[in-house]
Amino acid sequence: MTITADERPAYGHDDLPGLMSLMTGDEKHGPAATSTLDVLWVLYDRVLRVTPERRDDPGRDRFLLSKGHGPMAYYAVLAAKGFMPVDWLPGFASYDSPLGHHPDRVLVPGAEISSGSLGHGLPIAVGTALGLRAQGLHDPAVWVLIGDAELDEGSNHEAIAFAGPSGLERLHTVVVDNSSASHALPGGIAARFEAACWSAVTVDGRDHEALYAAFTAPHPGRPHVVVARVEAKNA
Repeated sequence: MTITADERPAYGHDDLPGLMSLMTGDEKHGPAATSTLDVLWVLYDRVLRVTPERRDDPGRDRFLLSKGHGPMAYYAVLAAKGFMPVDWLPGFASYDSPLGHHPDRVLVPGAEISSGSLGHGLPIAVGTALGLRAQGLHDPAVWVLIGDAELDEGSNHEAIAFAGPSGLERLHTVVVDNSSASHALPGGIAARFEAACWSAVTVDGRDHEALYAAFTAPHPGRPHVVVARVEAKNA
């Protein structure tokens, strides 16, 4: 279901906690989802070139949610931006709701992938960027949101190692760093990406202006990662 611009109520960042509060139930991973809320809002409000009306446009930007405990915030932002009705939110994770604990691309308007398995999203984002380039679509940007704990998964390191030397300039990764990883990365998360020829920036994950500047920083010829540091929460 797509809501037209004329039908959409206006929601802002301050409305997001209220929208999230509509979603109840067990295993909703509220703290971990909340750690992504500012990142998601800045992306959808100021950066991503995608709207409900353009969600099937080949020239749209692609956003892939990989962080397994992030769907509550994702659904709240999608509802705020008119991709789906707000009245879907109270049914979160119920038997007949399209809004599961992990998003289903067939059921959730605006969701590019069905996700939830840690370490899944970044490799898909690499493949998406490669596919767009192979089709001659050089304008769309590909964004993927991962959690710091996902960097324990080897599939991500293979994707990082491939994307840098491949010069996937339209690939962007946001790592929400809430200190939930079990393995330390020498030099920090950004250093791992930089070693593989990525452009990397580390910022306060609650500072909207810092996030926007990091998201829009030029990175010619290289993929780009933004490490968004937030308060430590269980992911």
